[in-house]
Amino acid sequence: MKNRFKTILVFFSTILLVVNLGIAQTPDVVRAEYMLMPRNKSDAQLSRLKLLVNFPIAVGDSNNLVFGSEYNRLAYDLQKELPFSSAGLKQFHILDVNMAFVYKFAPSWRFIGVVTPRLASTLTAPLENGDFSVNATVGFLKEKKNIDKPMLLVLGIAYNSTVALRIPLPIIYYEERFRPNWSFVVGIPKTGLKYHFKERHQFQSEFIFDGYYVNLQSNIVLPNTVSASSVSSSAALVTLGYQYKLAKSTFLYAYMGHTVFQDGVLRDNERNDIFTLNDDPSFYFRTGFRIGL
Repeated sequence: MKNRFKTILVFFSTILLVVNLGIAQTPDVVRAEYMLMPRNKSDAQLSRLKLLVNFPIAVGDSNNLVFGSEYNRLAYDLQKELPFSSAGLKQFHILDVNMAFVYKFAPSWRFIGVVTPRLASTLTAPLENGDFSVNATVGFLKEKKNIDKPMLLVLGIAYNSTVALRIPLPIIYYEERFRPNWSFVVGIPKTGLKYHFKERHQFQSEFIFDGYYVNLQSNIVLPNTVSASSVSSSAALVTLGYQYKLAKSTFLYAYMGHTVFQDGVLRDNERNDIFTLNDDPSFYFRTGFRIGL
């Protein structure tokens, strides 16, 4: 049962890794965010600093080019004894360069195509081929704003060349304001419920998938002589959060929650799991600042 759930989790967290530019998930011009998963029974602590910038450029009356970048620095503090040196597992770096085209072909419909070169590495040595990959996302967005029940729908597919599931994966996202103060989100990799309290305050519950995949520049040799060339983590989380509107499209937010499941592993050249670093539950905290599109 656990292995089956891990397979499902890897499937959905892979989608999160390739939903670049934040199609429907993070429609931001600027974002600065800090995340912490405190030490758990595996004696593991993970923190992440995220910085994101997007530059939309109008093309004609209704179309846009978007150029942007997202940087994630992950600090992994693993205190338990391991049968190998963990020196190469202290920090991970993921840098995406997003290039997108948004084409409005009907009053409520847009086509979105995104190409994302990615650097995902420990950066403990000069750059190598394994540090780089290219991801691609295509989809359709339908949005209706000035109606009684505003809605947003995104359907698409995404492909990531580095993760274990090297197949196009679906993107599904639907959001609707079904009451004056209530809206819901159903999708992959996020599902949630929002309560809009007055104009500036919003409370939100989420069930989300999160994860990363990083190349190890210095391979780790296990006692059985098997060599690990990459590290990955997948997690399913339940969170509660609050967002405060500072000004038009400018927000402060904070979330807290707990993992339903997580699995941090070392992988070999064929991307098979060869050693589990962290598979115990953990608390989860996330806070940040964003300016929306």
